[in-house]
Amino acid sequence: MDYFEYRDGIYHGEDVSLETIAATVGTPCYVYSRATLERHWHAFNDSFGDYPHTVYYAVKANSNLAVLNVLARLGSSFDIVSIGELERVIHAGGRSEQVVFSGVGKRLDEIERAVDVGIQCFNIETVAELDRIESTAAAKSCVVNIAVRINPDVDAGTHPYISTGLKENKFGLTADDAIDVYRRAAASAHLNVSGVACHIGSQLTRMEPFEDAFARVLEFVGRLEGEGISLDHIDFGGGLGVRYRDETPPHPTEYTERLVACLKQHGVSLPVTIEPGRVIAANAGVFLTRIEYLKDTQARNFAIVDGAMNDLIRPALYQSWQEVVSVRKADKSVPQRTYDIVGPVCESADFLGKERELAVRAGDLLAIRSAGAYGHVMSSNYNARPKPAEVMVDKDRFYVIRERETIEQMVAGEHLLPE
Repeated sequence: MDYFEYRDGIYHGEDVSLETIAATVGTPCYVYSRATLERHWHAFNDSFGDYPHTVYYAVKANSNLAVLNVLARLGSSFDIVSIGELERVIHAGGRSEQVVFSGVGKRLDEIERAVDVGIQCFNIETVAELDRIESTAAAKSCVVNIAVRINPDVDAGTHPYISTGLKENKFGLTADDAIDVYRRAAASAHLNVSGVACHIGSQLTRMEPFEDAFARVLEFVGRLEGEGISLDHIDFGGGLGVRYRDETPPHPTEYTERLVACLKQHGVSLPVTIEPGRVIAANAGVFLTRIEYLKDTQARNFAIVDGAMNDLIRPALYQSWQEVVSVRKADKSVPQRTYDIVGPVCESADFLGKERELAVRAGDLLAIRSAGAYGHVMSSNYNARPKPAEVMVDKDRFYVIRERETIEQMVAGEHLLPE
């Protein structure tokens, strides 16, 4: 459930009309609902009941400081994949000791910074990474917590670009390779074996791939026990899908109930960590854009808007479907027609929706739903377009949480050659 709905024919975020936001902030822009973010985070945290657990929000889904601050106030931990995300968490009021560092390509400076601020754990993905972390810890005369990400070779049944748990993917280590890494780590004076990690992909809408991965990870935990290697947690990653159109993903309660049941079936009672991102943020946000022109051709009708693929790339990159709604419901004098919603970027891939039934005029506002995750974080300056503003709604008030980028800001780091 989210807090975007029609009231008296006008689309609202919580108690604020999106027309009011557009008139004040301009378009295009992203609009987030604080109440929805909080509701979705609690849906995971509360669903575990008394079972020991930690919810790590996956920062890559939406890294705006205000979004992170809302979650930090709830007590959330954070899953990061770069030094930039680490600094964002710290700036937003998150605690470094509640951060886990995932990702396959950690640079030396990133590792050093993470060690300096005392993050909770590194999720190791290569043998060479283990060497780098161990040598960094030795140079700093400290002990660092590590977990190894297991690649269970499970088909997540999702888009190939966001599938991460197959043996041909770049992520994680096979169980056989991971055993050797754990042996080395257990013998190190500067590494502490903390956990085991797994993440098989994003936007999963069935439990079966999760349960397959759960079982394989828990079998591996048994192998570690046989080696005399003990753990203090199991990190099952994220990946639970959201409803964009007609998907029927499991509710967080079903997900956690079946996860705990799998743990009990294997006789494991270790604390669990999970890393939801999309499922917390996606339906907590919309992308607000205004129709500049209506263009009719023999083949198609186009609604040309001021938002574009540089602002919201998911439809172009993943061929994803996101619901498009008119901010103000049209009166009966406006005919309903089938439109492709396209932007001004010079690419045929620049579309936000295709074949949508809309009753609209030039100048009307549209809201692209489910845009709170992998929206602004994936935006760019393609076609020299400044990045859009971000807004947070909190009950009957709204706040600009990122100013619209100006041309001056966009070119500030560039320099001409000398004469």
